[in-house]
Amino acid sequence: MVGMAILQPVVALAAWTMVMWFWLYGSRLSSFGKADPEELIDDPHVSLDHVLPPQTEWKAHNYRHLLQDPVIFYAIAITLAIIGQGDGLNAQIGWAYVILRVLHSIVQSTFNQMMPRFALYALSSFCLMFLVARAALVMF
Repeated sequence: MVGMAILQPVVALAAWTMVMWFWLYGSRLSSFGKADPEELIDDPHVSLDHVLPPQTEWKAHNYRHLLQDPVIFYAIAITLAIIGQGDGLNAQIGWAYVILRVLHSIVQSTFNQMMPRFALYALSSFCLMFLVARAALVMF
């Protein structure tokens, strides 16, 4: 179908988000012995960020990130598919966005260095801005 190629990176990013969910909960389950559940319940100022090892919570932070900006990607990619503009360059930029977000996840969830993370985030944001602009040009 015309314009539907951009839906492949949509599904790929959704699948990657589920991979991060499993990675997050796998690492949290193995770290829960280090947390006092009563402290988490009784003190509103204590969170898992304060109780679990940072390497565990990096995955949680990344999972939350995958539920933020990618929402715009999902909406704009579906819009591009609906209006028949999801093939060619738009699909390629969609794949670039997904690859950059996966790399961002790996960096944040493993060694969590700010500059590589920021560079990957910025590049992915430029991909997203490009797709929004392309949709806007067609829609308006």
